[in-house]
Amino acid sequence: MDFSRLLLSKIDTIIETWVAAVRQDRQIETVTHLPFNSVRNSLPRLLQSMATTLSSAQDNDIQTLVETSLTHGLLRAEQGFKAAEIAREYRILRQVIFSVLEPTLLQNSVKDVVRAMRLIDTVIDEAIAWCFKSYTEQRWRELNQLQHQLMLNNQELKRLVRENQDNLSHLAHELKSPLTSIIGYSDLFLRQQKLHPREGNTVAKMEHIEHVLHSGRQLLRLINDALEISRCEAGQMQLQLMPVDVCALVRSVVEMLEPLAYEKELQIDVDCDQALAQVLTDSLRLQQIVTNLISNAIRYTETGSIQVRCRLQADKHWTIAISDTGVGIEPEDQAHIFEPYYRVGFKNQPNLPDSTGLGLAIVARLVQLLQGEIELVSQVGVGSTFTVIFPFTLNHALGE
Repeated sequence: MDFSRLLLSKIDTIIETWVAAVRQDRQIETVTHLPFNSVRNSLPRLLQSMATTLSSAQDNDIQTLVETSLTHGLLRAEQGFKAAEIAREYRILRQVIFSVLEPTLLQNSVKDVVRAMRLIDTVIDEAIAWCFKSYTEQRWRELNQLQHQLMLNNQELKRLVRENQDNLSHLAHELKSPLTSIIGYSDLFLRQQKLHPREGNTVAKMEHIEHVLHSGRQLLRLINDALEISRCEAGQMQLQLMPVDVCALVRSVVEMLEPLAYEKELQIDVDCDQALAQVLTDSLRLQQIVTNLISNAIRYTETGSIQVRCRLQADKHWTIAISDTGVGIEPEDQAHIFEPYYRVGFKNQPNLPDSTGLGLAIVARLVQLLQGEIELVSQVGVGSTFTVIFPFTLNHALGE
């Protein structure tokens, strides 16, 4: 039997069946928001290279299989797949291939069937090995880039900390947990490599790298927020004033954050009908304010909706109000909510793990930089409304 020709004749059926199975598999969460073509991507070429490798009528082209598998691993790394998810999708691929080929294989002798299973298993195992090789290398490149960025930010942070010593003890406390995680998982991985350089569970090792990357990204976010606070308080932040379409900016931010709201089944409603067509402001700083406030609303809201309203006031001011149906804020906490590193505690969740305690502090300083004010109305168990109020015209001297 020519297994190559048999596999080629079934490629379309295998692809459709495989993509459907992967998208329905709850253990492969990354594909949830990926379109069909992004999941399918390099699979046709991978199957064709498998068929070529199985061919008995021509020289086995193992190089094509290697190149295709390397490309597949690199793609999955860029798409954010976890190592366990890649292993899972290859397991499904193996099952689908044998399921589709089974009726034809059973028409042959037991010897041919066994031979077919061994050959196909060997080719799939080879593809998995090369796929994980490129996936691992890409993850290491990301880790090295992240380490380099952390080093650069750390140097800048040290310089700014000298100008703002009051926040040093708070920052050191916040950096302790993610930094300890990075060091611990890195040390564990290196010790495993030294003890068993050619052995071990590749998926488990990749999970260690994922933990390192997650903690590194959390640390990088914390450092970036701390740098932003330091720049604000050091007076190093300059405005770039220009005409800005506020409604378009708000809708752009909402579109960017909708996947976070979608995961919690939250609806974001935008009402800009009464907003100015354009205002003179700093587009980047305004975007930071809106992004932080909407992200905060999503983080602290489990059910219900989020309202974003832009309004024109009669006293030469305009406003943006973000309302949520979240947990709300106690009156005693409202007086401190805009202080750096202050995080509201709740009975069921003392501090949210992804909160740095700097988001609202940055918002307050950016609003002040834009000569505006921020107001908070909140009730525990009902929700919160943050309203930022800006003047029509700004002092141009601030942007010089």
